[in-house]
Amino acid sequence: MFVLLAGFWGASFLSIDVGLHHFPPILFAALRYDVAGLAILGYAMFTTDSWKPESRADVLAILAIGVFIIAGHHGFLYLGQQYVRGALAAVIISLSPVLTAVFASAMLADEHITALGVLGFAFGVAGVAIVADPNPENFLSVGVVGIALVFLGAVCFALGSVLTQPLKTEISLPALQGWAMILGSGLLHLLSSARGESPAAINWSLPAIASLVYLTLISGVVAFLLYFHLLDEIGPTELNLVGYLEPVVATLLSWALLGELVATTTVVGFGAIFAGFALLKRNTLFAVVRSLSPTVRRA
Repeated sequence: MFVLLAGFWGASFLSIDVGLHHFPPILFAALRYDVAGLAILGYAMFTTDSWKPESRADVLAILAIGVFIIAGHHGFLYLGQQYVRGALAAVIISLSPVLTAVFASAMLADEHITALGVLGFAFGVAGVAIVADPNPENFLSVGVVGIALVFLGAVCFALGSVLTQPLKTEISLPALQGWAMILGSGLLHLLSSARGESPAAINWSLPAIASLVYLTLISGVVAFLLYFHLLDEIGPTELNLVGYLEPVVATLLSWALLGELVATTTVVGFGAIFAGFALLKRNTLFAVVRSLSPTVRRA
């Protein structure tokens, strides 16, 4: 199920690539979460009693996730993927756990970053720099601009994740995600309108419909329900590692379906980002490895 989830979410980057040829970017993101949010919230209403926000913490969590993780993260991601391919965007988004650890250290009293953690953050930033390959000649190229936009999407995701950590919510996780998706899609619609995007600009071709259906139902609804199940089964520590399998899936699909080859700098950059994550979360990773190691018992 872990691999299946990584496959669903990894393939979403490729599906965004396809859909952006037919949809205005922000409107595309908004439409995706219109349906997904209603479906997830409907699921929560039928499976749990705690589907309505009742406490201040519930409302704040919905705001944090809706504003930063749904609207901010996806708004920047979809804008960025106009200029860079999905496989490359997936590598940049894999920096999110590194940024999350750094933001948590800066914003939460019980989180502290060590010297190795600082080194890990440096590795992560270096990885993005390697992928971007900036120089005076291409510093303002569309590729670098696209990477910068996707990077801002990773920042939004990390910030939203940290803001929700200290909140003791009483609402169920599916309901929390459902309300946040609805809020986020509403904000995306407002931003889309402010940018002058129009539904009339949508080219309702078969690839456009297939892309939207996949992102809404498979990546949005089915994958999130799978995520909720895995969260109960293996916990957040191991589940968060799915983010490092997504770029692999996105890269393989881009190669298999579109014939796109990944640059060496992208592979090296991804390695640096993962090394940074490993340094920041070394104790967590050791705990995961120990939990997966077979226990040898002597009679």
